[in-house]
Amino acid sequence: MPKPISLETLLTQIRTCRRCEGMLPLGARPVLRAKETARILVVGQAPGLRVHETGIPWNDPSGDRLREWMGLNRDDFYDDTRIAIIPMGFCYPGRNPKGGDLPPRPECAPLWADTLRSMLPGIALTVLAGQYAQRWHLGDRMKGNLTDTVKCWREYAPHHIPLPHPSFRNNLWIKQNTWFTEEVIPYLKKRVAELM
Repeated sequence: MPKPISLETLLTQIRTCRRCEGMLPLGARPVLRAKETARILVVGQAPGLRVHETGIPWNDPSGDRLREWMGLNRDDFYDDTRIAIIPMGFCYPGRNPKGGDLPPRPECAPLWADTLRSMLPGIALTVLAGQYAQRWHLGDRMKGNLTDTVKCWREYAPHHIPLPHPSFRNNLWIKQNTWFTEEVIPYLKKRVAELM
């Protein structure tokens, strides 16, 4: 029987993965963070251009908003002994001609997600930012669309909290769905504080 690999070995394998490099406009640069001691897992879709350039996950205005929603400063958010950051796609997928970034590459999650998650035994809260994360982690528990899934957040709490992606592109959604700011964000901040 082969010896199980460590999380550090797995992270090294992922960071050196070049499986879909030829389909990425800027080449492969997998961006993720994790330690076995993490209590919170943040799952987004895929790195944006600035994240690709810096190698730091959520290092953009969307990350600023996500940290605000979670009630965290940068130092706490990037403490990988407490917070793992594992997107659905690890590399920048490129721009969508219609606006925004392309969806995460479909290769990453089937290849790595379940093994990674199995190596994080202490996760008590998974923050699901956007429909790609929700579809993978909630499966057929996800509702018909993102709005209905986020609206039913109590069904998934305390272990999962579905959120819209914190991009400025969702400003109108946030404005139209005032219950999100009034109900979900206070609960999320409280739950994160309990685990930090």
